[in-house]
Amino acid sequence: MSDFDYYEVLGVSKTATADELKRAYRSQAMKYHPDRNPDNPEAEARFKEINEAYDVLKDDQKRAAYDRFGKQAFQNGGMGGGNPFGGFGFDFNGAGGFSDIFGDIFSEFMGGRQRSNPNAPQDGADLRYNLDITLEEAFNGIEKEITVPHAEVCEDCHGHGTEDGKEAPICTTCHGRGKVQSQKGGFFIVETTCPICKGKGKIVKSPCKKCHGEGLIHGEKQIKIKIPAGIESDTRMRVAGAGEAGLRGGQNGDLYVFINVLPHQLYVREGANLYTTVPVSMACAALGGKMEIPSIDGRAINLNIPSGTQTNQQIKVSGEGMPTIRSKRKGDLFVRFSVETPVNLSSRQKELLEEFRSLSEDDKCQPQSKGFMNKIKDLFKSVA
Repeated sequence: MSDFDYYEVLGVSKTATADELKRAYRSQAMKYHPDRNPDNPEAEARFKEINEAYDVLKDDQKRAAYDRFGKQAFQNGGMGGGNPFGGFGFDFNGAGGFSDIFGDIFSEFMGGRQRSNPNAPQDGADLRYNLDITLEEAFNGIEKEITVPHAEVCEDCHGHGTEDGKEAPICTTCHGRGKVQSQKGGFFIVETTCPICKGKGKIVKSPCKKCHGEGLIHGEKQIKIKIPAGIESDTRMRVAGAGEAGLRGGQNGDLYVFINVLPHQLYVREGANLYTTVPVSMACAALGGKMEIPSIDGRAINLNIPSGTQTNQQIKVSGEGMPTIRSKRKGDLFVRFSVETPVNLSSRQKELLEEFRSLSEDDKCQPQSKGFMNKIKDLFKSVA
């Protein structure tokens, strides 16, 4: 047995967790793999040391023995042995050996699962549905019926995909795994889809005529969705079990409905509050007045316009906003005024405005204009 420290060769401390050991092993194994270092004999030796160290340290019993007695715990047949790696059972082809260990690294690196069983119960896929509703519907709450794609287990073959409705025999090439492995270039293990069963793990010689061997029947179904009052855009509603059907006893998937509240012609929503801009005439803004606007649920809201109202001045109407889900509270309505300058004036209207202008030059009815003109005068005096 080589004289090196298992912790040092993996680059971890003696208190390293199982996850830390696994990460360190993957990093070192990838770095010193012989296929990546074909002209470096030292890399192959280091690779063997890495595997020897990890095989001991990943096993709690072996690790405890190593921590107490060192490598002597495994000498003279202490933990089984007689193989070139000191009794650690490196079988490059058998189950549980190197092909499984290193295969796990590459299968996870490629985003897959090494030992997925195509014959195990398979849960159905989740479905997504984008649903548009109006602001009024979001205010009141509504029940909508939607049509979604649907797949259910074929009744003729009971989901097996066979013509006689019985379970298909397991593929003898991949032994039901749906994948086969082959060793390439020394230590490198390649896993591919089984060419005989095409990854299904079973051989369907006579496929079901109704589902064409798939085990599922595709179609559409109608589902009623109850949308609560106050719902907002981007809310995700889950309908359990309304997704694709599961296979071989697997659970059905879920349906996720994503809500999109459409823009409104009068109101803009921010949370539970509503905002709108209302134009008012110059005379009404100056003298004050009243006006009506429709609420989001169709009622009339009476607005009192204060005399001297300016553009962008805002008032709040309490409780006229959107409802809050799971609460009796409602938001508020904020009304912003936009003072409209009159256009297409008649001769008489121009005459009256000229008279108004002449009467307004020295009084306090237009403080902003007067204040601005005073600033202009002061600026000219300062540069004179």
